[in-house]
Amino acid sequence: MEIKLNGRSAIVTGGSLGIGRAVAARFAASGANVAIVGRRTEVLDEAREAIAAQAGAKVIAISGDVSRADDCERIFHETNDTFGKVDILVNNAGSSKRGRFLEVSDKTWEDDLELKLFAAIRLCRLAIPAMQAQRWGRIINVLNIGAKAPLGGAAPTAVSRAAGMALTKVLAGEFAADNVLVNSLLVGRIRSNQWEIRAENEGKDIEEFYAEMGETMPLRRIGTAEEFANMACFLASDEGSYINGTAINVDGGASPVV
Repeated sequence: MEIKLNGRSAIVTGGSLGIGRAVAARFAASGANVAIVGRRTEVLDEAREAIAAQAGAKVIAISGDVSRADDCERIFHETNDTFGKVDILVNNAGSSKRGRFLEVSDKTWEDDLELKLFAAIRLCRLAIPAMQAQRWGRIINVLNIGAKAPLGGAAPTAVSRAAGMALTKVLAGEFAADNVLVNSLLVGRIRSNQWEIRAENEGKDIEEFYAEMGETMPLRRIGTAEEFANMACFLASDEGSYINGTAINVDGGASPVV
């Protein structure tokens, strides 16, 4: 199936590395104009150049911290002013903060909720009115499989992600009649910068690290960011026009919950 996003414009937060970068690249290769958002300007600029070199669409990089309300507004309006509209929003920003419940401070909880939950709330609130007016919109909230099956020691991230799944369902029900479709994609074990940092910290070769991790997976390997991006592109397209309010595991079968 050849998926086209010609004429569409997207915001992808956490778009400079890993899953976000792969999603932005897939969107751009499918014809969408894309704004990639992140906090590190030099990393963003490198990603923008690489993505734009492989696609005919327009790619812009916006440096900002989506845990801040004012930055969310600036990011949205800069994208809207550049492209004339925002059709697709991918809420992908966030790292995995995990700890024992009694050891997690209020500050860690607050930071995690601001980055993962409130950023999505604020950007959705900015994007949805215009999507309603044009009767077309796609929102994808990137979560992880802990949102469905949280484990001990996974706070605060599992709680933030579970809240993101509830947000997805609320928005999907409220705006379906406007053809604004809202879904979640739940990450399992995917090659990413976070794993590369962990492997380096443990003094392991990255490919050996991935191979060891893969042995614990049903498919005997971990996934790639590009495999994740393929599903995101489908949901963002007209081909995904009857999928709404779902939380799809992109995890090679790792989740114990369907």
